[in-house]
Formats: sequence, structure tokens, C-alpha cells
Amino acid sequence: MELSASPPEQQPTQDAAREVVTGMLFVGLLFFILGFVTWLNGSLIPFLKIVCGLNNFQALWVTFAFYIAYTVMALPSAAVLKRTGYKRGMTLGLGIMGIGALLFIPAAQTTQYGLFLAALFTLATGMTLMQTAINPYIVCLGPRDSAAMRISIMGLFNKGAGVVVPLVFTSLMLKDIDTASQAVLAQRLVFPYACMAALLFAIMAFIHFSKLREIPLDAEDADSRIDATSVLQFPQLVLGALALFGYVGVEVIAGDTIGLYGHELKVANFGVLTSYTMVCMVLGYLIGVAAIPRWLSQPRALMLSGLAGLLLTAGVALGSTQDTGLSAVLVGWSGAPLVPDTVMCLALLGLANAMVWPAIWPLALQGLGRYTASGSAVLVMAIAGGALLPLLYGHLSDIVTPRSAYWLLLPCYALIFWYAASGHTIRRWR
Repeated sequence: MELSASPPEQQPTQDAAREVVTGMLFVGLLFFILGFVTWLNGSLIPFLKIVCGLNNFQALWVTFAFYIAYTVMALPSAAVLKRTGYKRGMTLGLGIMGIGALLFIPAAQTTQYGLFLAALFTLATGMTLMQTAINPYIVCLGPRDSAAMRISIMGLFNKGAGVVVPLVFTSLMLKDIDTASQAVLAQRLVFPYACMAALLFAIMAFIHFSKLREIPLDAEDADSRIDATSVLQFPQLVLGALALFGYVGVEVIAGDTIGLYGHELKVANFGVLTSYTMVCMVLGYLIGVAAIPRWLSQPRALMLSGLAGLLLTAGVALGSTQDTGLSAVLVGWSGAPLVPDTVMCLALLGLANAMVWPAIWPLALQGLGRYTASGSAVLVMAIAGGALLPLLYGHLSDIVTPRSAYWLLLPCYALIFWYAASGHTIRRWR
């Protein structure tokens, strides 16, 4: 008996699914690169604190220089994307990142902190263009109700890089840190960043010549009921940007200050503590991939994230700085070094943070239609939370204590919880 041919409509469906998978693989590579560069900061901060002789507030200018670029360059990036499209915008972003990596070489040779900050700003400028392109790209690549799931998969690439980077950095850079001179420590940055620049330029060429599908900037259907002349007239976007501002701030604090906090508590191998936070984030993304939208809606996942953040913040500020029972239960079986309970709660914030970014993006961009690219730029500008809130944390940690300064996270998680509960449903200003 002859096998019947597949229905004619099945082939387009298979082709569309193949395009989605291919696009996700390409974008996943870019998310890994973004994660690699971003979460290098968690180890770079205590390293530069030693090399340049800084206090906590000064050291956290690393996060300011890095994340403020997202605010400064987000709207210019949106303007660039309107001319180049998503794919060419990605390649341009990689090229700018390569230039930023090269700037680390003279910074390391002179040990001038200002040059390090300039290099970080340039790196982040390229990343801003990348973020402005790839986040709406992944949202528009498939069905809207599974957008958080796709972003969660991208988060696995991003935070997976965050797990690896501190381990590699610590093994290469922090060896004999107590006996090596500041100049010798700084020179250790030259070769890795030269290699990073070469890799970024190579991937730029790879993406440029790839068959990655271009998605029109107005891929979403415009809502005819909305006659807004500015993206700021979309409450779900503006409130989402505020929630994202708080989220990025707490994410950076949890990932980038844990090394400083561990050093304050004299935790051995403090340089790898960012990996603890990133492992928790990876677990959170795995939960998101499995649960959204099958068992958990995007707003409900965001509510749970906000609630968990509130509880764990209390654990960081009130937990024991001596007992290691929590980490013994959670990671003792793996052979990972045990850490004080308050440090473990800080790492567990990675689990609470994992679903915030994937859930806010589709909720905030809902109904923007042809304003999606500009809305994406507004959300990218909210990454400034990663510049300002860690700097505020650093100031508070110097005038009170590093532990007490973590109460700063509480209102941020409260804002996230409110946006998930009701803020995202607001469609007009009153």
C-alpha cells in the first residue's frame, strides 16, 4: 500500500518550525556572548578593587560604566535598527563589542581605572545594540504566549555563560593574588581580552554571512484602537520599564556584589561566588522552559518571582553569617564549598530573578504594534537599574554595612510583584 503524501499545508508549518529553531540557535549564541561579557563583571569588580586600590563604592563604578551605556545608547540603537534591521544590527553590535574588548589592553598596561571604565562603556554600547535587536527578535520569532519560554531558553545560554566565566576568571586571574603585584595582576587581562576581541570579530562575520531570517520591524499587527503618538503613552510599557529597572538592579547586585560580600566575610574562593548565583538562575530558567505556558502563565511566574525575592532578601539581611546549614542542604551533595546562610540566600536570589526578564518583556510589549522597536529601546534603557542601584548599594555598604545595604532590594521586588499582579493590565493613563 502506498504511503499517502503529507498534506500541502504541513510543509509550510514544518518550514516555519525549522526557521524558529534555526533562529533560536543563532540568537542563543549571541545570548551566550552577552552573558559571558556581562557576568565577567562579578569577578572583575573584586579584581579591579585590588589592582586599582578601590573601596566598594569606587569598585562598583564598574557596573555603572557598564550598565549606564544601555540608557545612553538605547534610543540611538533603536534609530540604527530602523535603518539596518535586526540582523545587521546584531553584527554591528558585535563589532563595537570587539573594539571595547581591545580597549582593555591599554587599560591593563597602564592600570588606569578610567580606561577600564571607558572600555566597559564601549563593550556595553555594542551590547545595547545587540539587546535592542535580539530581545524583540526572539519575541516576534514565534507565538506570543510562548515568548517567555523562548526567552527562558535564551536565558539558559546567557546564565550558562555566567556559571562558567567566574570559574575560568578565578583560575586565570586570581592565582597568587595575595603575593602578586598590582602591575602583574593587571597584565593578566591582556591576553584574555585580546582573544575575546578576535572571537567577537569572527562571530560578527559568521552572523553577517549566515542565513538568519530577518524579521520586519513592524512584524506585530498594530492595534487599531491605539492612537498613541509616543511609546510613553503605553502604561504597560512604562510600568514594565520601571519594574525592569528594579529587576536589573537586584539581578546585578545579586550577581556582582556576592564576591565583594564573600570577601568581606572572608569566604574562601570568593571570586567564584557569582557562579552560585548563576547556577540558581539556570535552574530558574529550566523551570520556566518546562512550566511556561503549560502550567504557569507569564504573570503568575512573575508574581512568584517577586514573592521569592522578598523572602530571600529578608534571608540575606537577617540570616546567619557563620552557619552553613542552608548550603550544606542545597549544594553539600555536589562537593561545592559551603558558604554562610546569608551568602546562600543572596545566591538563591538568582532563582527568584530568573523568570523576571522573560516575563516582563512580552507583557510590556503587548499591543505596541509598530511601536515595538521603540518600546524595546525603552525597556533596554531600564537596564540603567544595573548602573544606579549597585552604585547606591556600594555607597550604603560603605556608610553602614554590606549586609544591611541589601535591604535596598526589598522595594524593587515589591514593585515587580505589583506589576505582575495588576500593573501589566493597565492600558491607559488616568
